Amino acid sequence: MTAAPLSARQARRVLLLLSFTRWFPVGLVIGVVTLIPLERGLSLTQLAVVISMQGFVVLGLELPTGGVADALGRRPVLLAAAVVALVSSLLFVLAQTFAAFVVALLLQGVYRALDSGPLEAWYVDTALADDPDVRVEEGLARAGTVLGVAIAAGAVLSGGLIAWDPVPFLEPLEVPYWLSIGFIVGHLVATAVLLREPMSHVDSRGLHRAAASARQAPLVVRDGLRLLGANRVLLALVGVEVFWSVGMIGFETFLPLRLSELVGGEARAGALMGPVSAAAWGLFAVGSSLVVLLARRVGVAWAAALSRAAQGAFIVVMGLMTGPVGLITAFFVVYTVHGTAGPVHSTLLHRQAEARNRTTVLSMNSMVAGGCYSLGLLVLGPLAQATSTATGIVVAGAFSVVGALLYWPARRQERSIPAAEAHTVVAA
Repeated sequence: MTAAPLSARQARRVLLLLSFTRWFPVGLVIGVVTLIPLERGLSLTQLAVVISMQGFVVLGLELPTGGVADALGRRPVLLAAAVVALVSSLLFVLAQTFAAFVVALLLQGVYRALDSGPLEAWYVDTALADDPDVRVEEGLARAGTVLGVAIAAGAVLSGGLIAWDPVPFLEPLEVPYWLSIGFIVGHLVATAVLLREPMSHVDSRGLHRAAASARQAPLVVRDGLRLLGANRVLLALVGVEVFWSVGMIGFETFLPLRLSELVGGEARAGALMGPVSAAAWGLFAVGSSLVVLLARRVGVAWAAALSRAAQGAFIVVMGLMTGPVGLITAFFVVYTVHGTAGPVHSTLLHRQAEARNRTTVLSMNSMVAGGCYSLGLLVLGPLAQATSTATGIVVAGAFSVVGALLYWPARRQERSIPAAEAHTVVAA
């Protein structure tokens, strides 16, 4: 017997719960993922190469996996993503060599490609099917808040575990990683049990389309590029990721490394990164909650542009700080505006999409972000090793500010949308 479709309110509850189970394990490891390879002997340049592997896989697989999700449904793709996440995490925590870390991050890239977009797309389509007037940006903003709370909670627990070091036969940095693996299993079970999917967007040729997407990645990329070429607003929005992804290197990859330099070691930095990450993601949650008010006041596109510009500026400030207190304070500001930027950027993307291609649109956005993040690492990693991590942070932040200008086409389009429609996703 087929289960009844979910209401918009029920879909939002599932979105929020799965957002928590998805991101809590990330909170457990976010402060140590760059420190473990360094502790096991990798250089900064090798670390940059290892992390870039994930982005290059995402670059190659985002559109094909987005096509699979749009064709066969989002639920099976999300289940597959959770399985791959489990395997990649096990390989990472057990890795001792450069090659082993590369394999783990290659699989992590497969996971990110599968996971990028399907849950959001499922929520938007499920909610709109029940209520065409639902304000989906409010659900997305609440999901951003839950994301921040989940990561913050995981980071607090992670820092405490590293400081406590309760398992004698494990390195302190390993303990939260093993716990995260258990929570990934829980997310897999929750997804299987809770997520019901309307399949109206899946036609009778869905299996054929999914197989074609998986086999013919170059053709899928070509179709995605055609979609970008036909929609200048979407092209500009995806272009924002070129700059923003490089900025992320400054405040995600380099922060733990810079902090370890300032406090005297990876283990000490790992213990500090727990409460620091927790507070940052708490501020991320605050930013995600408040951005709806900002968007109502100045518009979604202006809210996105202001958030990205402020974020880049404070990444530069991070690099200029010479003590841990200044570095962490600037990092907190960065994460607050990081929280405001995400939901409004996603809302602008959804306005350019329809049910048949919504995951593909999100995948294009993530594909560009992952690819540019990896390319940026291959440049900024050697630069930071030759100069300093502070220099790498400043360069990353200054470059990312430019991306705020690319919200202008979305702003022009937004001024032409009736006020009643400006708060919902509209088709391109």
